[in-house]
Amino acid sequence: MPYTIAVLMDPISSIHPKKDTTLALMLEAQRRGHALRYLQQGDLAVRDGRAWARLAPLRVKDDPAAWFELGEARWQPLAEAGLVLARKDPPFDAQYLYDTQVLDLAAREGSLVVNAPQGLRDFNEKLAAQWFPHCCAPALVARDRAELRRFAREHGQIVLKPLDGMGGRGIFRSGADDPNLNAILETLVGDGERFAMAQKFIPEIRAGDKRILLVDGEPVPYALARIPQGGDFRGNLAAGGRGEGVPLSDRDRWIAAQVGPELTRRGMLFVGLDVIGDYLTEINVTSPTCVRELDALYGLNIAATVFDAIEANRGNRERGTKDGTIHA
Repeated sequence: MPYTIAVLMDPISSIHPKKDTTLALMLEAQRRGHALRYLQQGDLAVRDGRAWARLAPLRVKDDPAAWFELGEARWQPLAEAGLVLARKDPPFDAQYLYDTQVLDLAAREGSLVVNAPQGLRDFNEKLAAQWFPHCCAPALVARDRAELRRFAREHGQIVLKPLDGMGGRGIFRSGADDPNLNAILETLVGDGERFAMAQKFIPEIRAGDKRILLVDGEPVPYALARIPQGGDFRGNLAAGGRGEGVPLSDRDRWIAAQVGPELTRRGMLFVGLDVIGDYLTEINVTSPTCVRELDALYGLNIAATVFDAIEANRGNRERGTKDGTIHA
């Protein structure tokens, strides 16, 4: 049965339609007859304990020159949307935290929010991998520069990153003998005010940082390996990496099997795992990408798989309402 879908995202006029996963999801929703509504962070509000939103009717097209049409926005209870797709990019700052609390109110009234607001709060995309240390390379998260330097002495080459970044920004490769290490640490942690993550450098990055997509805990059978170019060690597409499709390895599937059930339990329906070599490095829950690239390479329709899972989840919720049980 068609329903209204509210899509919380960054400015739609600024996306790259050929590569944008949110657009792929919206195109699939529209093909299924659902009504789309568009909002940004500034369009959320709370009135007398209810989530409200300024929603604009939206039509989308798979056209790189003209991919959207917006109608006149109006304020209404957000729970009038049967589904809220929360697709705002990081950073996960205080305003994003408040957004998830507003989305909780919509979920309390019956809207399905994907991904679940509590999960978005719980799973920092860098720290979340540390729930599964048996899948990860050695890592340290600390504010203390002396501890981070000790980690560099112990492991040689390391990668340092902030906890709130995306797209490869603010990521450094360094080591104990790097004359710039102290300056890098000052940049990342200051005088101990901020956490930074240190990971042992994984040489297999030369073969790519693989993005593995999980839909309701199950992996898409292919990954996009983002391969560093030139002298840059970062594979992120936003940092100039080149995308290349690869089938999942046995190790990739093992990692997905370790991570998937817990993510599903926490309402994380659509997730991107970052894997370098044999190691999980990040869990992307806010706005995982690479759908359009994998669709084009392998003739897939990953957005359809996502909506199949959404509709199954909605069915479970509706049956739970009728029989008095609660479904995740």
